[in-house]
Amino acid sequence: MTPHATARPDRPALDIASAFEPEFIEGVRRIFDEQIVFNRLLGLRLTALAPERAQARLDMREELIGHFEHRRVHGGVISAGLDAMGGAAVMAALGARHMDEPPAARLRRFSKLGTIDLRVDYLRPGTGTHFLLSAEVLRLGSRVANTRMAFHAADGRLLAAGSAAYIVS
Repeated sequence: MTPHATARPDRPALDIASAFEPEFIEGVRRIFDEQIVFNRLLGLRLTALAPERAQARLDMREELIGHFEHRRVHGGVISAGLDAMGGAAVMAALGARHMDEPPAARLRRFSKLGTIDLRVDYLRPGTGTHFLLSAEVLRLGSRVANTRMAFHAADGRLLAAGSAAYIVS
């Protein structure tokens, strides 16, 4: 992925694949970071987008603590973050599949996207200043997409892994 977007103080720069137009990248970022209100509440920020892949960052905040004594991130935050990342990777895969359409038409395709199934394996306690999330599409069918997701500590340790299926039509 090569950087093509400029950083703004309120959000990180996106590393993007040259396959996507700036209008499409900005549209996906706007949907993910702003219009999906729960992502905004969690503080998820998309940091990279490529055909069939997405990455994001989540900064730890007091509101995300699940275990008050150990200051661990709540398991619900982890599962919601992984679900959001799977959806973002599917957005990228749909965008790449329909490059013959203008960016606005591809962005409208996301209104049909929804989670069918989600599995999360919690591997280690989630502690730290921030977390890195990633997802990739394993298969994009005409009706269903399957993804694999990861939730890492800032030092790269894998804290949780997930897989999901999404309806795409």
